[in-house]
Amino acid sequence: MTVLQGATVVLRPAVPEDVPALAAIRATPEVRARWRGGDDLAAEIAADLQDPDTRCLTVEDGRRIIGMIQWHAEEDPDYRHAGIDLFLDPAVHGRGLGTDAVRTLACHLIDVHGHHRLTIDPAADNAAAIRCYSKVGFRPVGIMRRYERGLDGSWHDGLLMDLLADEVVR
Repeated sequence: MTVLQGATVVLRPAVPEDVPALAAIRATPEVRARWRGGDDLAAEIAADLQDPDTRCLTVEDGRRIIGMIQWHAEEDPDYRHAGIDLFLDPAVHGRGLGTDAVRTLACHLIDVHGHHRLTIDPAADNAAAIRCYSKVGFRPVGIMRRYERGLDGSWHDGLLMDLLADEVVR
């Protein structure tokens, strides 16, 4: 995959040298509450980078690593689509960088990979993420009840959102 230039952010293939910075971001309480993880976040991220079914991109603002966006594809021709997931350093929240990252990747997946539909699945109570994805054109499909386990061990709802190629806000 090539380097993708957004309005502000740069998305580039994640490399092992990015792992310490990405693990530090994942360890922040705000990110860890959503992405969870065990005692060795660096090992988990390194394993993510090796997963052949997930493409991990480091998100940079300037030359500073501010997070990771990843995508996977369902290639069955009858169900073909791509899914996106993202985490950013809480220090940069509220600046539009997440929207820029999601929009940049969404346009790439539509324009270059030919996907007609994309999905994303924030926690149902993650209002900031839902606003971010909505700005790109994602729409709520429905609540996935007791979708993911939280840090406290209880189940929490997720919101399935999708975006059709002709709905992306460029």
